[in-house]
Amino acid sequence: MLARIRPHLFRLLRIPHEPEPPLGAAGSVRVFRAGKNFYYVRLMSWALAQAGAAAGLAFSLLFVAEMRAGFDAIKQDATTAQITAATEAPSDAGRGKGRGRDRDKFQHWVRHQAPDWTMDAVAVLELLAVAGFVLQLPFTFAAVRLDFEQHWYIVTDRSLRIRTGLVRLQESTMSFANLQQVEVRQGPLQRLLGIADVQVRSAGGGGDTGAKGRPGDTLHQGIFHGVDNAHEIRDLILNRLRRFRAAGLGDPDDHSVAPAISAPAGDTLDAARELLAEARQLRASLSPDTKT
Repeated sequence: MLARIRPHLFRLLRIPHEPEPPLGAAGSVRVFRAGKNFYYVRLMSWALAQAGAAAGLAFSLLFVAEMRAGFDAIKQDATTAQITAATEAPSDAGRGKGRGRDRDKFQHWVRHQAPDWTMDAVAVLELLAVAGFVLQLPFTFAAVRLDFEQHWYIVTDRSLRIRTGLVRLQESTMSFANLQQVEVRQGPLQRLLGIADVQVRSAGGGGDTGAKGRPGDTLHQGIFHGVDNAHEIRDLILNRLRRFRAAGLGDPDDHSVAPAISAPAGDTLDAARELLAEARQLRASLSPDTKT
């Protein structure tokens, strides 16, 4: 099913199937994906959310069923006029407090104002709620699966690219020229499932936080979410970062003017010595004339 709807959904959302590799040598491209257990964590969260929604829906159905029974009972009492004088007495009406007063108001509304089709309308809303819950299950399940598949992590010898998201697509590229920190983060559940997050940070990202003050992906920070080879990715980035800096490669986006070429210190010293020797010879050749 997912294989059938995937091309149509990607075309509708204008999502390319695979991200382009960032700047770097073609042979250095390494592609990583989120681990399978990361998908199971997302699936577990989805299942818990659906279970909570189902429990809430079941509770509302029971509540409406009791409400229907009370509604029918009050309507029946009103039509058969079997209402005791005590309930209609003014002294009792003023004596009700809290829930009793609210119940009396509800009974009065049902007897004199509520139309007979009120509970039929409530039953239709019940049916729509149940149908909506059932119909959303395959779509939200597919969204969880497709969102998992949209976790792309690409590393070259000069930069890295991270792309996540299905409806809200996020793609960030970080050059090794600005990269400052690479670390592995792993919570208790991630440790149990054998997955972790690799966090990379560039210059100027020390205090960045994500939306609503929570740490997350920012302009100066990227996260390889839920990978099952976090240490391999970290070591790969660190090794390529060392090679990048050892080679003296700069940021390809920087267009600076080349510095003027200066002579080595040894050549300058030799030239100064030759100049001094010539000055001494010139002085020696002029000294006899000065004496005469």
